[in-house]
Amino acid sequence: MTVYIALLRAVNVAGTALPMTELKAICETLGFTDVKTYIQSGNVLFRSDEAEAKVAEKLDEALGRKFGKKPGVMVRSTREMETVAENAPFPDAKPNFLLVHFLPENAPNDALDKMIAPDGEEAVVAGREIYVHYPVGSGKSKLKLPALKPGTSRNLNTVRKLAEMARAMEG
Repeated sequence: MTVYIALLRAVNVAGTALPMTELKAICETLGFTDVKTYIQSGNVLFRSDEAEAKVAEKLDEALGRKFGKKPGVMVRSTREMETVAENAPFPDAKPNFLLVHFLPENAPNDALDKMIAPDGEEAVVAGREIYVHYPVGSGKSKLKLPALKPGTSRNLNTVRKLAEMARAMEG
């Protein structure tokens, strides 16, 4: 069975509350096993025999039934998450000031063309991820980058922890 990490978009923000115990129960109802959640921002790890795209679709549909609209679910394998963590650019950035924006598909070739970075933000595209260093922190940033809209972000500390948890599940 494959270990997957699912990252939920727009959960526990803007009135879309989802206790992690409920997220775990939803995953188990879908037939996922060894379900574990991490912090309240919509991170869940589990095992499934199904393909990554099918797992993402099933979870997004189940959450859509709960919320009335699909929040968006980005799924990565253990190896993919480890690669994301290992390949993080901006080695001098504080890990909590470096966000990885996970996208449902590869970023468009012109993803950074419309970027407006008034606080010195820097971005690097890597397939289905866009790394952004926020020198003033993401909460204070005035960054405009339309390519981020369909995705969800996690700081590098969270990405590393999720990769570590997934690797531990692999045994």
